[in-house]
Amino acid sequence: MKQFQYQRASTQQSVLDAISKPGTKIIAGGTNLVDHMKHGIIAPDKLVDITHLPLKGITPTKTGIHLGTLALNSAVAEDALVLQKQPLISMALRAGSSQQLRNMATVGGNIMQRTRCTYFYDTTMPCNKREPGTGCGALEGYNRMHAIFGASDKCIAVHPSDMCVALAALGASVIVVGKKGQRLIPFNEFHRLPDDHPELDNHLAKDEMIIGVDIPDNNFAKNSYYLKVRDRQSYAFALVSVAAALELSGTTIKKARLAMGGVAHKPWRLFEAEKFMEGKPVSEDTFKQAAQIAMQGAKAYENNAFKLKLAPASIVEALKHAAGIV
Repeated sequence: MKQFQYQRASTQQSVLDAISKPGTKIIAGGTNLVDHMKHGIIAPDKLVDITHLPLKGITPTKTGIHLGTLALNSAVAEDALVLQKQPLISMALRAGSSQQLRNMATVGGNIMQRTRCTYFYDTTMPCNKREPGTGCGALEGYNRMHAIFGASDKCIAVHPSDMCVALAALGASVIVVGKKGQRLIPFNEFHRLPDDHPELDNHLAKDEMIIGVDIPDNNFAKNSYYLKVRDRQSYAFALVSVAAALELSGTTIKKARLAMGGVAHKPWRLFEAEKFMEGKPVSEDTFKQAAQIAMQGAKAYENNAFKLKLAPASIVEALKHAAGIV
């Protein structure tokens, strides 16, 4: 591993000053960044440790819940306010990594984590995300874990986060700050699709940092469910995951929220399927129709064609659990 400088930041401004210089990376829990350094994917000149900044809070706001960027995944998953008002977040976090990793990983780091594509991690293989212009090894390689939505001929990798799928479904916003001030980015607009620049994971500027996430109030708490389909029950990334949330009036769907993981370069929000369900009765037939709408535009590759059946079946199953008709 390349030698690097280490700075423990004491103020937000000192972080912004540091990251304005090339070769500097922010570190908190380090559960993704340190992996990248060990594998030779990145070699920063300097790491800025932000763990001593006052950004760990999980607090109510006038419009919902605020999660500080340094709130630990374990703390969020177990927080009474989150469990009461936004249980989908807790479900997603508990479906994710081991307890040991959740005790280190932070909200901001979870949002910023990069793909777990084998070709991205193998520096002997071509990868446009790791090294632009070298090609995509997964296109003609072993692509069982890869995207069926939003891919390009430059990259077919998927985003690995479970928490981000739930945040996308719930319409959260990412709060970022830079030298030009603070701005709010809708969660569904934060991460990017690969297009011609898969090396760019999100719309965070190089001189900006995440300081928190806001989740708006909703009426989904009673009818939420996170389904994760994976090769083994623990410590595996999703083949397909679904965050489902319903607001019901009797047996009628007033509002619906759906997002998927393991299928795209970013958490994949299913807007058309949501619209279709509003005003419809709670039934397996409604959910099957919504799942078919959700799959419009899906494209499989040689080794992941099974996702074209697994994904809609997972949507139906997650919605049935959310509606309580299993």
